[in-house]
Amino acid sequence: MYETDFWQLIDDSRAAADGDPDEQADALVERLTQLTPDDVIDFARLFEARFQRAYRTELWGAAHLLLDGASEDTFDFFRCWLIGQGREVFEGGLHHPDDLADLLSDFDEEEDGEAEDLGYAADEAHEQLTGLPLPELDVRQPAAPEGDPIDFDDPAVMAEHYPKLWERYGRAV
Repeated sequence: MYETDFWQLIDDSRAAADGDPDEQADALVERLTQLTPDDVIDFARLFEARFQRAYRTELWGAAHLLLDGASEDTFDFFRCWLIGQGREVFEGGLHHPDDLADLLSDFDEEEDGEAEDLGYAADEAHEQLTGLPLPELDVRQPAAPEGDPIDFDDPAVMAEHYPKLWERYGRAV
């Protein structure tokens, strides 16, 4: 599976779900079960590689602002959700997290920002196709996120790192 195929599956599933993360996960499983088990494994590797690329302090800070706080689990679910938003939003947010203020013009913290089930779509599809769990992908998360630590609880630090996000989502912490 090529990267363009990966992103097409993400885009198609998001469009089919009208942006609802739970429905997107279901739509993605449906599309993945139309592929071969090897293609599903390839998709899983591509997803996991992007999930790990997004394990960055700067992105975690953006998630912290968007979601009014982000534990480690919440940040995991946010990274799945960010992948589910498609290549442009994912890459834009990864390279310049503060640009998420522009890329996510209609972000709603009650509805958006968490898509845990997207992270399990390939597992579910593989099991439906083969009756077996998805094999180990040998992709490991680093012990700590990439980048220098940021004090997410310091409003001055957050406003400095994320001026656009702070303007839209900053709260007195």
